[in-house]
Amino acid sequence: MLQQPAFGRRLRKLRQARGLSQTALAGDGMSTGYLSRLESGARQPTERAVAHLAERLGLDAADFEEPAGGSLAHALTLAASTGSDAALETLREALAAEGHETPVLRWQALWHLARQRRVQGDHTGEREYLEELVRLGDQVGLTALRVRGLTRYARCLRSLGEITDARDAATTAHGLARDDGLEADDRAAVLLALVSVEAEAGRMPDARAHADELVELVAGRSDAVWAEAMWTAAAVSVRQGDHAAAEARLEEALEKFDSGEDLVLWLRLRTATGRLHLQKRPPDPRAAERCATEAESALVFVGTPGLRQELTALKADLAFLTARYDDARVLLGELSRAQPMMTYRDRMRLDILRHQLRIRSGDTGGVQGLRALAEQAQADANIDLAADIWRILAESLAESTGERGTAAASGA
Repeated sequence: MLQQPAFGRRLRKLRQARGLSQTALAGDGMSTGYLSRLESGARQPTERAVAHLAERLGLDAADFEEPAGGSLAHALTLAASTGSDAALETLREALAAEGHETPVLRWQALWHLARQRRVQGDHTGEREYLEELVRLGDQVGLTALRVRGLTRYARCLRSLGEITDARDAATTAHGLARDDGLEADDRAAVLLALVSVEAEAGRMPDARAHADELVELVAGRSDAVWAEAMWTAAAVSVRQGDHAAAEARLEEALEKFDSGEDLVLWLRLRTATGRLHLQKRPPDPRAAERCATEAESALVFVGTPGLRQELTALKADLAFLTARYDDARVLLGELSRAQPMMTYRDRMRLDILRHQLRIRSGDTGGVQGLRALAEQAQADANIDLAADIWRILAESLAESTGERGTAAASGA
């Protein structure tokens, strides 16, 4: 049964959300005075009154019930202040129950829920929240909210491997931020997304120019935005073959960025640096091992499935590079038994390693597998990744041919 004063609060909220006066809502079937007393909680609603108001508002009677866990505003306050899984679940339930809150309030709820999915590595779930968030941003009409929604959406799409759509979203956000003169943090967030998708799309001159713009924008800082900027600029340097510049930027980030500000970012910086040590020529497996060990110590505190998988993937690559092929297969086996909570690029990297191991064991199907992955990356507009796979395929074939030649010579 609907009880006061909760019913009155809910009724007033629904009326105001529609921009109706008490007189307009009451209509011919109810006096304005009676409606006023209902909203104030002075009168208990009758079934007839509830039915009349529900019809006037275009609702079901059940819509007057307060959502589980309280109002959306209450649930949002709890989620923002604690960030606990329980508070975020309450927020999700409140959002599903509330269809009539102001768009800005719903935008904030969707932002928190999308962030939770991102931290967990669930980019598909994140995308569902972000699609609605972007639509709400357009309705609200606040440029800052539109830019933030589009920026986060672009990063999510990049994680899913949808590079063309990600670049479109990031480019739109960049134009809005520039034209509206948004603050440095918003412009930096946009550039972080834009540089990444341009690099993966193979648009290296654009990526380099925007990376330089980003580094200049955050100069003199040492916070999370600055650390991500250094990481992003380093990634562009790697793709241009300048591993020394990439290493210098990442080492600077590792030295200056305080883990207490964002332990997840601190951990991921170490994982990224470890991977760089495997990519540079010549590789430095000992340095990569140190980064992996440091990152593993932080997993005790922020051990989400996505981060654990990211570190396990780095260990598998390290095992392959150091000719510990059985260890690499074991680590890949661990990853195959878990629900993937990784980006498109990281999942592709695991498939690349599986096919490299097949080639190493004499299975020619590995060659076809790498070729198929390269063609898939090209079809997905991930030109940078496709180029990497073709290079790895060529190197794998050269190594395989060289080993067969050595074996034949030894036999002779």
